[in-house]
Amino acid sequence: MKYHEMTKNYIFREFECGLSIEQTAELCFKSVRTVKEWDKGKELPKECKRLMRLYTNRKLSSGREWEGFRMCSNYLELPTGRCVSPQEILTGIALLEIQSELELRTLKKLLKYSRALAKLKQ
Repeated sequence: MKYHEMTKNYIFREFECGLSIEQTAELCFKSVRTVKEWDKGKELPKECKRLMRLYTNRKLSSGREWEGFRMCSNYLELPTGRCVSPQEILTGIALLEIQSELELRTLKKLLKYSRALAKLKQ
């Protein structure tokens, strides 16, 4: 495809999502010919565009509260750039739900040590 023939759909598929024509066709349950038509400028269905974003981990949800979050391998990348594992998320939720006196003191110590460790990494 020549430079002057690059369309928004082509740039989105190829460069933003990193999907080949064949991958896109398989993902969207369309033919290779249909994807090539999109690349030439034919309208790309919104549901296919959303599916491509979700598949390539560009977007978790269409809700505003998830802006800045994305999947990075097997981790959830936070808007701050930090990647957290499922175990870290579950541990955090469990600690928040318990809220007994002992757990609150433990949480304070954990936060103190985690902040100290984070400073050491820098």
